[in-house]
Amino acid sequence: MKKAVFLDRDGVINEVLSKRVRFVNKLSDIYYLEKVPEAVQLLNETDYKIFVVTNQGGVGLGYLTSSNLDKIHEKMKQDIEQQGGFIEEFLSCIHKPHEGCSCRKPEAGMLLGLAEKHEIDLSLSYMVGDREPDIEAGKKAGCTTILIANGDPEKIADHHFPSLYSAAKWIAGQKKI
Repeated sequence: MKKAVFLDRDGVINEVLSKRVRFVNKLSDIYYLEKVPEAVQLLNETDYKIFVVTNQGGVGLGYLTSSNLDKIHEKMKQDIEQQGGFIEEFLSCIHKPHEGCSCRKPEAGMLLGLAEKHEIDLSLSYMVGDREPDIEAGKKAGCTTILIANGDPEKIADHHFPSLYSAAKWIAGQKKI
């Protein structure tokens, strides 16, 4: 079995609700957070498979098309690869909020599906997010959870870090077999 790091997208990889961008609905809305490619590369070097699991209800609500979402994810994947990191797969829940699906975080459907598809041992894996639904999904799946938060972090996650890079450095130093 393999181990993985599941990353939320908005607020972990890229800016959201910032001075520059509200939501990422087109390619020009992508602004990466500091040292994201380096963080992904560091995790790759420690034999973690990297997946992005993201709620993208804007598709279900009509703010974004599935085609544009695919283009955004392909660009993110390429940008990170050009700087030495590799993301195995992006998986999105495109349902409207409150639609009752099993894939939208805080449900664990995306993590469970990827674990089955890629033979991932969830007990050796991490879920990294910036909001409570990300952490709840990770806990439901049986992952160790990490909250990316500036300021006073909520106590819901197993661990807290100010950035993906600082979390990646810590994960790289752990000895999950």
